[in-house]
Amino acid sequence: MKIKEGFVLRQVADATIVVPAGKTSLDFNGMITLNDTAAFLWKLLEEDRDEASLVKAMLAEYDVDEDTARAGIERFVKKLSAEGLLV
Repeated sequence: MKIKEGFVLRQVADATIVVPAGKTSLDFNGMITLNDTAAFLWKLLEEDRDEASLVKAMLAEYDVDEDTARAGIERFVKKLSAEGLLV
């Protein structure tokens, strides 16, 4: 899975946001605010990744157990999929 082209991750003041760019802005109105963990996962998903590699990266970066990491990743991926942000 991978983030669709046409979305840009930016740091604005203390917030990390995702905005549509170019033609994508015609279909997606608004912006998405991400917390630090979501921004970490978003950056990983800018390249094609599977769930196992996301879990491995999360365990290496954060002090979290595997079940908690996997559940959080599944929720995040589900939200991205529901919004049509993954290919």
